[in-house]
Amino acid sequence: MKKILTYYLAPYYRPMAVGFSIKFTGTILDLLLPWTLAHMIDYVIPTGRRSEIFLWGGFMVLCSVLAAVFNITANRMASRVASDTIYKVREDLFAKVMYLSHENTDRLTRPSLISRLTSDTYYVHQMLARIQRLGVRAPILLIGGVAMTMILDPILACVLLATMPPLALVVVFVSKKGIPLFTALQSKVDGFVRLVREDIAGIRVIKALSKEDYERERFDKINREVMNAERKANMTTAVSNPAMNIFLNLGLVSVIIAGACRVNEGTSEVGKILAFMTYFTIILNAMMSISRMFVMISKASASAGRIVQVLDTRDEREPGTFSSDSKETPDTQVPHVEFDHVSFSYHKTRDNIKDIHFSLMQGETLGIIGSTGSGKTTIINLLMGFYQSYRGNIRINGQDIRTMDFESLRHRFGAVFQNDVIFEDTIFENINMGRNLTHQQADQALGYARAWEFVAEKGGLDKELDIKGANLSGGQKQRILIARALAAGPEILILDDSSSALDYKTDAALRQELKDHFQNTTCIIIAQRVSSVMNADHILVLEEGEEIGYGSHEHLMEHCPIYREIENSQMGVSQSAQT
Repeated sequence: MKKILTYYLAPYYRPMAVGFSIKFTGTILDLLLPWTLAHMIDYVIPTGRRSEIFLWGGFMVLCSVLAAVFNITANRMASRVASDTIYKVREDLFAKVMYLSHENTDRLTRPSLISRLTSDTYYVHQMLARIQRLGVRAPILLIGGVAMTMILDPILACVLLATMPPLALVVVFVSKKGIPLFTALQSKVDGFVRLVREDIAGIRVIKALSKEDYERERFDKINREVMNAERKANMTTAVSNPAMNIFLNLGLVSVIIAGACRVNEGTSEVGKILAFMTYFTIILNAMMSISRMFVMISKASASAGRIVQVLDTRDEREPGTFSSDSKETPDTQVPHVEFDHVSFSYHKTRDNIKDIHFSLMQGETLGIIGSTGSGKTTIINLLMGFYQSYRGNIRINGQDIRTMDFESLRHRFGAVFQNDVIFEDTIFENINMGRNLTHQQADQALGYARAWEFVAEKGGLDKELDIKGANLSGGQKQRILIARALAAGPEILILDDSSSALDYKTDAALRQELKDHFQNTTCIIIAQRVSSVMNADHILVLEEGEEIGYGSHEHLMEHCPIYREIENSQMGVSQSAQT
């Protein structure tokens, strides 16, 4: 919360001060009204002078109008400050999320990041607006109301003040208990968002397997957990209003009894008692507002802590702890891409890849093949700097990638990942991706990816695609993604299982396009099909994160039994399918 108040609010301290001044003036005018009414009842009306009555009445109308104008103006300024502040918070938070390392993204989880960008920023926005509107008005009404009752009748004011200590204890108790409960509630909401996100994304699978009832049971369970956490938090904060009502109403009854006795004895006037009751109502509303404000602060404090946790998380733009004097060497004898005995573990327990070693000269192609979970995609994640190996070095042109700026590192790559994303935009923008490519470059890339024919049938580059490419077939999606990777003429091309939905003819044509037009591009192809990698310069065979074979297709057929087994099973199936 401190960072939100001291850093993000700092540019708005001056307009906030102006707003507070306007709000202060409007509140003081509100406080003058009951006193003016008491003065009229006790001293002006008994004289019977109409001109004086109209004068004081006009004064009350003027105070009411000015108070309304000042309060509305201050509220509009408060809304603007809160909106502008949260706009900047969201902007920085989104930018931070974009640059978080995969390691930190995995730790924070994607659903939690969504919640922090949406519901958490909403709670902080509400708190900032509420503090500016009520943070000045409610305390002034409370303190001013008490002060005016002291001026009107000190004895009755003492009766009222006796209710203040219990009220303060209620506010402190609710605040102390509320913040941890709302923090726990937000954690439950993260899990809720995760489940909803998964179910909506996988709705076709759920329906295909007739698992609607199962998913409803899962949803009911997490929904109940959220409900229980929300109920516990709200029930704790709900104590404040009834408790404050009890104490304030007891004080009100005591004031009425004491005031009636004093009027009967002639030591007080009726106008003062009426004004006193009005001030009591003002004090009651002020205490209620303060109570609601503390509930809002409890929610916002939990949310602000979660936001600041992300903002303070180390991201890829910050310099790392690794230091090296290695520099990029454009020497043609230095490997373009090199893995030097690299090992890595996602959870720092079992190695996901172990002692991986290979090198590629510029323009060479590496095929990686292996069973599911053997570590194929992990190699790509390490090469692109999404994660950092704990043992061994990864170099491009002789320079360790940990010494490179991540933006310049990733500009070298064109990549198609497993489960890659098609955005809800035109085909051209899905290829361009903000890289200032021309339509000619996009057309050329579509030709290389063997996608131009179906793109032309759909209406060309300006055809709008649905979210996740729902209006494309699997093979069409993959060819759009391949065109995206090829469009900028990458130095290193990564194709991670990018041809699984392509027929053998299109797959072969695509490999021929790469051979003809991207001779100087170093390619890394991850595939399940032997036919996709058999013509590669080098083939890496993985099993449970370890290298069990490396070399050309002919070498592996002779020396790697597992590769030979895969080749025989697949090529046999392929030949029988063709016949």
